[in-house]
Amino acid sequence: MPPDITPSGLVARDAAARARLDALWARGADFLGCRYAIMGGAMSWVSERHLVAAISNAGGFGVIACGAMSPHLLAAEIAGTQALTDQPFGVNLITMHPQLDDLVRVCLEAKVGHIVLAGGIPPGTAVRAVKDGGAKLIAFTPALVLAKRLIRFGVDALVIEGSEAGGHIGPVSLTVLAQEILPEIHEVPIFVAGGIGRGEAILGFLEMGASGAQLGTHFAAATESIAHPNFKRAFIRAKARDALPSIQLDERFPVIPVRGLVNQGTKRFLAHQAQTRDRFNAGDLTKEAAQLEIEHFWAGALRRAVIDGDIEHGSMMAGQSVGMVTAEQPTAAIIAELVDQAVAALATRQP
Repeated sequence: MPPDITPSGLVARDAAARARLDALWARGADFLGCRYAIMGGAMSWVSERHLVAAISNAGGFGVIACGAMSPHLLAAEIAGTQALTDQPFGVNLITMHPQLDDLVRVCLEAKVGHIVLAGGIPPGTAVRAVKDGGAKLIAFTPALVLAKRLIRFGVDALVIEGSEAGGHIGPVSLTVLAQEILPEIHEVPIFVAGGIGRGEAILGFLEMGASGAQLGTHFAAATESIAHPNFKRAFIRAKARDALPSIQLDERFPVIPVRGLVNQGTKRFLAHQAQTRDRFNAGDLTKEAAQLEIEHFWAGALRRAVIDGDIEHGSMMAGQSVGMVTAEQPTAAIIAELVDQAVAALATRQP
């Protein structure tokens, strides 16, 4: 300890740093209704009641990943989460879901306070339903022009997610998106996502104007995550460079990039694309049928990895922050560590 800083001085400096952090993400925390403006990323098969409740109980904001659930299954998942926590949490709905309107209704009937519409521009009917039902609406934006458009639509908060994230990704990194969007958008809270693994990074984006952060990969390996032990161990072993986006082999057959850990399934996907292309070129498949063959390759693959533990052939969706996942930890410990890192960084600046 430096000779000019007493133990009481350190305590005071730490308290001042925590107060400063609270001020920096006060807008995000107030919007979400939680202590820390840390959202859990919605990960299919992973972001279910146990992990979502654990995040909310630890002071963050858990988000259920509805994915392909039916309205009946979503209603049960919401009820199960409410049985595990009395803290706020949200639900992430995919805009392309054929029963989107029914899913929104399920959320509103269950008094879910925040609904995230992801996977595309939210349709007007869903936006109006969420707003009329009294819930807060959160949407994703990959560009400044769309951010402004979504605000005009009535979105209450935005998430900007960089290409460092796991799962389906856009082409632009979070560092660029943050510079493009944060200085320009002040009407609604903005949460940053993609590649975030430490509190100092969260702090940096807060100081740029963000209201909070969203993390997925770190929570996937949490103690409360129902992911298979094989899945968690793969995350703990992995380095940042192991999480790569899927490759599109032929521009005639578009593939939405998905970032995940490279395995035998990844290599087989390339071979599958080549075989499908060759069958199309030979006249054995129509263009539409070939596209479906490619799109259906990964059907069920995420569940095989997350639930069944098949980490060689399943889809191992992970962000580049996976290199900072070094152990399986309780969710509360993950959040406390992130907060402590941000506080420590702030404390070093105190006189």
